[in-house]
Amino acid sequence: MAKVLVTPRSFAKYSDEPIKKLKEAGIEIIPNPTGGILSKEEMLTHIKGVDGIIVGVDPLDRDVLSASDLKAVSKYGVGTDNIDLNYCKEKDIDVLITKNANSEAVADYSFALMLAVARRVVEIDNACRSGDWGKKVTADVYGKKLGVVGLGAIGRGVVARAKGFSMKVYGFDVFRDEEYIKNNNITFATIDEMLKECDFISLHMPLTDDTKHIINKENLKTAKKNLILINTARGGIVSEDDLYNSLKNDSILGAGVDVFEHEPSHDSKLLELSNVVVGSHCAASTEGAVDAMSTMAAENIITALRSKGAI
Repeated sequence: MAKVLVTPRSFAKYSDEPIKKLKEAGIEIIPNPTGGILSKEEMLTHIKGVDGIIVGVDPLDRDVLSASDLKAVSKYGVGTDNIDLNYCKEKDIDVLITKNANSEAVADYSFALMLAVARRVVEIDNACRSGDWGKKVTADVYGKKLGVVGLGAIGRGVVARAKGFSMKVYGFDVFRDEEYIKNNNITFATIDEMLKECDFISLHMPLTDDTKHIINKENLKTAKKNLILINTARGGIVSEDDLYNSLKNDSILGAGVDVFEHEPSHDSKLLELSNVVVGSHCAASTEGAVDAMSTMAAENIITALRSKGAI
């Protein structure tokens, strides 16, 4: 019987259908024994003897992969920066993602962060609870300029939501879809151009060598003073130290941050700031998205293991 290690804490949390699918396919499920994100050392221990893995953000680097007999990896989500894809290709380990399963949920949360930061929702809530019912001046969202970096499914979801707020949308993607850009009245612009022009920027790009710290002190210096930056993609895209300094010095207005360079992040300086709303990498955590990702992740690992003759 094939064995599959399942690391995401929310896998099959709201429906047992993904579990049934795996068992009916003749797969023995090895659950995450820690209840948290596995460290590299824990992965090295638990990866042994399994044929496949349904993985979240736990590390699957070359050291971990080389200690395994994996035939397939099913990513619970779409970001593969925690997986050594080159090693997987060398060793013929299939890697599949749950494409579009959580796109709408992440787009919702990105817009929620935008509104929460602009309207200082958390600050006002905390103040009221402590007895301070004074009015706090906040920033407008309706009719403002929004930059969307990455026009994949999530970025396009944000663009769709921005239409309801009559926002002027600037967009960037390495794959330039002229028809989509024209049909949605998007001004195509670089990140540097967005920083100078936009009131909000929402990031929806993968973390690669090219995108690491693509938001940094040099281009943050050029940003509008009222800029609100939203990151629900990957923490490493933004230099946390540089973002902290810009926010601390009031060089930009605020930030909504759902992802950090190291997670869980207990010592990030961003946690000290009242003009930052933070999340626990939870943008995709809705019941609907969890069900969709769980089902797709299970189906992906079944398909991959069958193609390898493991089940």
